[in-house]
Amino acid sequence: MTENPTTDSILRAILESAIGKRSVPATLTDATALLGAIPELDSMAVLGVLTQIQDDFGVQIDDDEVSADIFQTFGDLRRFVESKLG
Repeated sequence: MTENPTTDSILRAILESAIGKRSVPATLTDATALLGAIPELDSMAVLGVLTQIQDDFGVQIDDDEVSADIFQTFGDLRRFVESKLG
């Protein structure tokens, strides 16, 4: 179980928008692998996800903050967003 269902549901919607609803696992937990595990999550999709995170959460993501580590698991992505939210 994850800590913030609001953040989780927004991130799920962002992922579904970027890679398609059928490509997102039915259950997203902190341990759900993303990058490398979901073929549709390519470099263009990652850019789309980052842009949508900025728009939906009202945060700024600088180029030097972006690494593959953010997208290793759903938990990593959620923790990154939560760190941006303060």
